[in-house]
Formats: sequence, structure tokens, C-alpha cells
Amino acid sequence: MTQQKTVAWVTGGTGGIGTAICRGLADAGYQVLAGYNNPEKARTWLETQRTDGYDSIDILGVDLTSYEACQNGVNEAREKYGPISVLVNCAGITRDGTLKKMSPDQWNEVIDTNLNSVFNTCRSVIESMLEENYGRIVNISSINGRKGQFGQVNYSAAKAGMHGLTMALAQETATKGITVNTVSPGYIATDMIMKIPEKVREAIRETIPMKRYGTPEEIARLVAFLADRDNGFITGANIDINGGQFMG
Repeated sequence: MTQQKTVAWVTGGTGGIGTAICRGLADAGYQVLAGYNNPEKARTWLETQRTDGYDSIDILGVDLTSYEACQNGVNEAREKYGPISVLVNCAGITRDGTLKKMSPDQWNEVIDTNLNSVFNTCRSVIESMLEENYGRIVNISSINGRKGQFGQVNYSAAKAGMHGLTMALAQETATKGITVNTVSPGYIATDMIMKIPEKVREAIRETIPMKRYGTPEEIARLVAFLADRDNGFITGANIDINGGQFMG
């Protein structure tokens, strides 16, 4: 009888960092469910993964800002693949602007997508993890949640809030076989970064002590490490992966 694969849900899984995480977890033997917000793009993305040999990756479309939708998505995943034992919260948006010019909609959209979603997803999987006495939750924050960033009060607040949730939930689940950790990337060479004008991109690179951008695969390797069943003594941590740009 074929042993059922451990199921991992990666929100924002079709993005640059999300794709690397999905592939890294699939390489590690997980059944991966990639979250998305654009159905047409997600179907094309999935075809690419399958063409590249990643048959253990599927997609799971959920409105992360809705608790009910997250519950329904988790139930759908359970019926098809089994309970979700690994959750990676990687979804995020930006709506930049100084506080003086920021609209309530800009604030609320970022808080809903980047922070409230983390409650919705964690709340939707935590009961089954407690029943199984096992789980791994990895929240993808940002260097800007650690140090703040001009023009990003909404994003910085949401990303800092993610780690507050991490630390509290880690304490609640520490004796239950569940670990909860935060990963805070710096500047990573995704398509979004590479589309920045070269002069600006080089100026950013010069602020990084290692004088280079990180790669999505480097983030993915860290996530796979934290998600590993044998890695059970790291919890409540915020791991910086930023080339030395912020140390604290």
C-alpha cells in the first residue's frame, strides 16, 4: 500500500518565491497545494510545473481574506489529499504610500491580505494539527517587518504582526508536536525585483553587505528545513535571510 504523502499548503504559491517553495517541498516528498488569486494564470502555472515533472503539485484557489473560504479550502484539500500538516503563508501584496497620503483602503487591503489571512489559514488548519499531534507552520514575513520601510507603514505593520502571531501560536502549540516559525527575507531576485530599472536595482544591491540579491531557491531551502518532520526544536523563531542587510 502506498503511503500517503504529507500535505503542504503554500499560499501565494504561484509567485516567484512561492514557486520555489512549492518545488522545494515537492522535491522533499510532500504533496503540495499552491494558493493563487488568478485562476487563468494558476492553470498555466500548473501546466508548467507538470511539464517540469512536478506531478505532486496541485493548486488550491482560496480567498485568503475570508475565514469561511479558508475553511472550505482546507476541507476540500482534506477530502482529496488528506489533512494539511504543513502551512506556508507566503501570500502578500503592497499598496505603498506615506501615511499622510495613504487611504484607508490601501491600509485595509494590505492588512487583510498579509496579516488577517494568516489568522484565517492558521485557524483553519490548527484543529487537525492538534488532532494529529503534529504540524509545521512557516510564515513568510519580510526585512521590512523587522526594520520598517519608508512608504510602507501598512506592509511593515502587517509583516511585523505576522511574527507576533508566530510567537504566540508557538507557545500555544509547543507541547503538541507543532512548530511555528517566521522567515524574513531581504531583497530576493524575483521577476518583480528584476523589472526595476537597472540603476535603481544596482543602488539597492549596494546596500546589501553580500553585494548580491538572494534567490528564491535559498528561501525555499530554509522553508523545507523548517518544515521537516525531524526538525522539531525550532519554534517561535524569526529567521533573517537578507545577506546581512539587517541584523537584530
